[in-house]
Amino acid sequence: MNIIQKITTVSALAMGIGLPVGSVAQTTMDHSKMDMSRPAASMTEGEVKKVDIEAGKVTIKHGEIKHMDMPGMTMVFTAKDKNLLGKVKPGDKVKFMVVNEGGKMVVTDIQPAQ
Repeated sequence: MNIIQKITTVSALAMGIGLPVGSVAQTTMDHSKMDMSRPAASMTEGEVKKVDIEAGKVTIKHGEIKHMDMPGMTMVFTAKDKNLLGKVKPGDKVKFMVVNEGGKMVVTDIQPAQ
C-alpha cells in the first residue's frame, strides 16, 4: 500500500465510516427506559354521579383505571371539552377515557355503556 491509501484507510476508520449503520443505531437505543409494564390506554367503566357543565367537571364512580394503575373510586374529573358533558346525566352508566395532563385527570371521551 502506498502512503495515501494508508492515510485514507486510517482516516475512514477513525471517522467511523467502516462501521455498519445498523450497529450504530443499535448501540444508541436504550430499551431500559421504555415502560412496557403499563397497559395501553383504554376506556374505563363508571357511573356518573354529578355533572357541572359550567365548570367543565364530572364526578364518576369508576372501576380500576388500568393504564393509570388507579383503583376504583369516586372522583371529580375535568372534561377536555365541556360539550362532552352534554351527553351524560347523574345515574348514567358510561365508558370514559381519562388521561393525566400535568397532574390533572382529564376526560377526553365519554360514552353510554352498552
